[in-house]
Amino acid sequence: VDKDALDAQVKERKIQEAAEKARHEELANEMKQNDKIICMLEERRKNDIRNINKAITEFQKFDLSDPQALKKDKPARLSDDDPRCTVSGLQKFMGEDLNYDQRTKFQKEQLREWSLQQQKDWKNVLADQKFSDDLYDKNRIALDQKTMEQQQKEEENKRAVCAATKDFNRIQAAEVAERKKLEKYQKMKDDMAEITSLLQGDFLSENPEQAVSSFGSHRVITDRWKGMNQDQLMAIRSFQQQQVLEKLRLKEEERQRDAEWDRQRVQAARAQLVLERHQERQNRERRQALDSINAELSLEQKSKNVYLKEEEYSNFPTSQYYAQFNTTSR
Repeated sequence: VDKDALDAQVKERKIQEAAEKARHEELANEMKQNDKIICMLEERRKNDIRNINKAITEFQKFDLSDPQALKKDKPARLSDDDPRCTVSGLQKFMGEDLNYDQRTKFQKEQLREWSLQQQKDWKNVLADQKFSDDLYDKNRIALDQKTMEQQQKEEENKRAVCAATKDFNRIQAAEVAERKKLEKYQKMKDDMAEITSLLQGDFLSENPEQAVSSFGSHRVITDRWKGMNQDQLMAIRSFQQQQVLEKLRLKEEERQRDAEWDRQRVQAARAQLVLERHQERQNRERRQALDSINAELSLEQKSKNVYLKEEEYSNFPTSQYYAQFNTTSR
């Protein structure tokens, strides 16, 4: 086991764990800060919505489309000096409006104040909205900047880890290459020693004495035996020639037996053919004799039948003949 490599891996693992822990803590702090900023923005947004709703409510007090306007409204005319009695109210007619100039001036001043108040309210609402948007943009820019810085730190940490890993791998590769080189040299040295031992041994030198078995000179060790000598080879060749001659003699005897068998088979076939022809000739003669006898018997039967009919007609009464004829006709 390479203890230095294992120690380096453990140290690298601890460095990575420490960097990972620091990065998680920094992200947790940033998340807490972002949560606080989000809460502040949410509270600011709620206040803005509350102010806008309040401004809308104040504005709706003067809105003519309010469905509760009739319930909230005062009587059409409280007095002759009632500033609410306009021309369209049909509460004053020509000759009855004595405060027209004052009423008109008061209405214009009131409309101007309302318009100014509405403009002021809308300016405040827009200013608050602009302040909220600016604050949100600043916080978002700050958050993006922190995120970019965090990413940059992570990339630097990754580069440092990669560089350390690359150095460690390079050292390990050099050690492995050196170890393989030494192993290759040792293996080549062992191979050369083994080849030298084999070349100088009895096996490759084909020493015939190494194949002699301890159980007798007529027996050999099969994994060391390198072949037979010339006398043994000549004896085997002579025996093979005798086997060839014996095989030729057996083939000749078999050929003669086959020829004799073929001759006997041809003679038997010829005798069978002669016997079949003789039987056919006898069968034909029997059929001809039988046909002749059948023909003679048929002629005798016909003659006998004619004679019997003539005898029957000659002895048959005439009245019975006519009665049988009539019955047959009906």
